[in-house]
Amino acid sequence: MARIGLLIVVVGLGWLAAELGGLDGLEHSSVYVLFSSLLLAIGLYGSTHGIDRAEAREHTRLIVLAVTVGVVLKTAFITGVVHLVSGDPRALIMAVVVAQIDPLSVASVMRDDRLSGRAKTILGAWSSFDDPVTIILAVYAAALVSGSGGGGLSAAYFADLGLNALFALVAYLVWRLVRTAPPVLSYVAAVTAVVSAAWSSLMLGLATAGLYLRLPDSRWLARAVSAAFALSAFLMGLLLVGGANMSMGVLLGLTAFAAQMLAALVLTHGLPVIDRVHLGLAQQNGVTAVILALVFERDFGGFVAVIAPAILTINLVHVVANRTADAWGPRHPRGPLPSAPR
Repeated sequence: MARIGLLIVVVGLGWLAAELGGLDGLEHSSVYVLFSSLLLAIGLYGSTHGIDRAEAREHTRLIVLAVTVGVVLKTAFITGVVHLVSGDPRALIMAVVVAQIDPLSVASVMRDDRLSGRAKTILGAWSSFDDPVTIILAVYAAALVSGSGGGGLSAAYFADLGLNALFALVAYLVWRLVRTAPPVLSYVAAVTAVVSAAWSSLMLGLATAGLYLRLPDSRWLARAVSAAFALSAFLMGLLLVGGANMSMGVLLGLTAFAAQMLAALVLTHGLPVIDRVHLGLAQQNGVTAVILALVFERDFGGFVAVIAPAILTINLVHVVANRTADAWGPRHPRGPLPSAPR
């Protein structure tokens, strides 16, 4: 509960700063959007950098299903419920924005011992690749909602995938050059990759690069991820200067959390019950939703006013649901059980 309390305080400080400073129209600032993209890039790289590749290979099928079938299932569920209840024509784009599991938020709880090593690996990979895939799909959703879809959009979509693949290939070639060089070159390569991805919005390529472009010491990266999470919360507060649509935001947040439970129930068949429970209660949102809210505020007025309270709702429900599961649900054994074979 302390974490969600801190989040609310930081968001409140951002709102206060915007009010006292008379800040308005931030969604039209290219510098603001670039800075937010940099925060997202740090989170994405941090999440995939920490993935155990051997463990991830054992769950490749689940991870692929999560970022394909899972994204579509969650988006369709959220869209249907929100549109049915509110009739808002923006339901599809809202669903896409909150459907992903934010890697910055996930990275901040990866040291939590309530998650098994297997669940951490799956969740880390799920959030890392779910995030950029959702960003790409958001382009389609925005075009459909605004009625500007067409063959040109399809061409742009595949071109974007190609550029992400090229980015990942270049990062791999750079890694091959620096992996046996002095450690400082690995840090330079990583920083260059993060900044380049933020500037070019090639997040899928960066998420892939994090799997092999590894740092000799990841402590600085962990600190950068923690700082990025705090800054993203402050930026969220800045977005609330125009007020918030609490009823719509709460509806969207609760529906998104329920969608994660549904997706996990469908996709995690065969895993231990405790892992299925915590993966089902893993929905969190953060800087990614903030960035997308910023971008779409230009085309869909009042978008930020809905997304901001939805993010807070999702993260608050996350804390309460997981505390409840810890108290009443199944637990990981804290040591060898008397009857367990050695």
